[in-house]
Amino acid sequence: MANVYLITGASSDVGTALIERIFQEGDTVIAQGSGDLAQLAPLCQAHPGAIRTYDVDLTDPDKLELFLKDVQASCPTPTHLVHLPALRVINTKFKKFDEDRLELDLSVQIRSAVKICKTFLPAMAKARRGRVLFMLTSYLIGIPPKNTTAYVMVKSMLGGLAKSLATDYAQYGITVNCVAPSMMETKFLADTSDLIVQAAAEANPMGRNARVSDVVPAMAFLLSDEAGFITGVTLPVTGGSAIQ
Repeated sequence: MANVYLITGASSDVGTALIERIFQEGDTVIAQGSGDLAQLAPLCQAHPGAIRTYDVDLTDPDKLELFLKDVQASCPTPTHLVHLPALRVINTKFKKFDEDRLELDLSVQIRSAVKICKTFLPAMAKARRGRVLFMLTSYLIGIPPKNTTAYVMVKSMLGGLAKSLATDYAQYGITVNCVAPSMMETKFLADTSDLIVQAAAEANPMGRNARVSDVVPAMAFLLSDEAGFITGVTLPVTGGSAIQ
């Protein structure tokens, strides 16, 4: 059976790699990015007509509303929801906590996730089929690094949403899960000091940071039919740096 994937943050390193991994002939991908849709061009060329791209600023509720209405009107109902976007981590002491930036990240990660799920989960429940997957962080497992308050707060909220939805929608055959990678070397780390990145790699039991190629297979499994009896789970992908 063909799948319809709605992927927010699809133009990220993880998003493009995930599409490459999971796409099969007959599938449809509804791919949201924000100002960086050029990253999806090779995939669009490889699968003409199968990948619909949307440039949407998730901090703008009106633009998010228009995006969702267009998807409802012109696309098949999603079978899979994958929510990846987040503002980049900025390591800063709590006394310099940026409340305005927190509000932006709440819109990007939480408000948009709530709106997307509220829009499409009822139809998925009616079809009695679906997968929802959120991107968390290993910072939620054990002791988080210092100076990451805002990031940890928002990811904690996203994890709480996932648990609640997993409870509410299990009866309809819908699974809701998360992956929680340790520091992953992608363009997302552009605002993170090289010293912090290097220190994280050296502290990892495997002697390196996570790669996209480590995380995407775990995501693909949780989105697969084989994972149909797994829900409410946060899967660490950490090389042993965080163990539940």
